[in-house]
Amino acid sequence: MKKVAIEKAFTLIEPSPVVLVTTYDGKKNNIMTISWITVKEFTPEFILVTGPWNYSFHALVKSQECVIAIPSIDLSEKTVKIGACSGSDTDKFEKFELTAVKAESVEAPLIKECIANIECRVTEYIRKHNIFILRGTNAWTDAKRKNRKTFHAVGDGTFIADGRKINHRKIMISKIPEGV
Repeated sequence: MKKVAIEKAFTLIEPSPVVLVTTYDGKKNNIMTISWITVKEFTPEFILVTGPWNYSFHALVKSQECVIAIPSIDLSEKTVKIGACSGSDTDKFEKFELTAVKAESVEAPLIKECIANIECRVTEYIRKHNIFILRGTNAWTDAKRKNRKTFHAVGDGTFIADGRKINHRKIMISKIPEGV
């Protein structure tokens, strides 16, 4: 085993695939790239971490809603570039040639090119830790997309692509609902 600096321990357990989060501040749509998001228990609730350093943070605080858009690996380079520029001076939908699709229950748009989108409302904001608790209101998936591999940030500028799906349902202790 090789010792890792404790300040880098987070690179060992990044929580979820890299996602795009769309917001609408009452005037314009924006997109931010987030790797610190996770599911809260077995519910349609999600925990997202972002703060005032992110332009979309202010729209999220103001509107109390967003869309979590899940890109596949073919959008990885574009997704990273979205996170490397600011929505304060860039129309990211236009610059990165993404299609905003009207959502059903929130003003923030879905992203057509993503494999899935989840419309969310903020149910709690924990300022001390810059944690948003989101409740999904609608979820959408593009079943026609053949490439469904997502990718994960390691935290040091590198990423890991998902691999083959393995089914261990028969050996799980509790019954997993079909379709999950």
